[in-house]
Amino acid sequence: MIADDVTRTAELARETLAAATHLDWQKLAGGLEWSCWETVEHMSDDLFVYAAQLGPANPSTSTHVPFGWHRRRPGGPCLTVFVDPAEGPSGLLQVFETCATMLAAVVDAVPPDRLSFHAYGPSDPSGFAAMGVVEVLVHTHDVAVGLDLTWSPPADLCTGALRRLFPSAPTDGEPWPTLLWATGRADLPGLPAQTSWTWDGAPRP
Repeated sequence: MIADDVTRTAELARETLAAATHLDWQKLAGGLEWSCWETVEHMSDDLFVYAAQLGPANPSTSTHVPFGWHRRRPGGPCLTVFVDPAEGPSGLLQVFETCATMLAAVVDAVPPDRLSFHAYGPSDPSGFAAMGVVEVLVHTHDVAVGLDLTWSPPADLCTGALRRLFPSAPTDGEPWPTLLWATGRADLPGLPAQTSWTWDGAPRP
């Protein structure tokens, strides 16, 4: 996947979530133990961290770039990026958009064969772009469930993410339900929802 995929995914998510800035973002997001606010902070943080991992000229493939992080509350997400609650959901979405722009810019700027650490295995810019796309697609789903919004992302983005990160996922069904299944959020015919899952960000030939 490429930088434009990250930008497009984030813009679609921002447009969807911007319609709900008047709602209560402290509601739980989907089946998560995080609020809708925390989940969007987590998305923003992931996009920022993926950009950071690709930033060094010679990234480590065994450990992350050592930014500090913490939890705002027990059980909340571990984050480097936080948003001032006084700025409200509109401010939160501005931070989200900014972090997506950062990842897209870095994916576009660095050599395509650069490898950097991820907990699921080292990956390249295409892999980190796909990770950003997946994080936004599925966590926007979580927030949309919490805020009672409609979220049905384009098939090509879902297909690209599945091909890049979930090469063993079924290919005979609709890509969006398949991506939700691959990330433990839905059943597929004959396949119950997964209770444990990872993606494969290894560089592709």
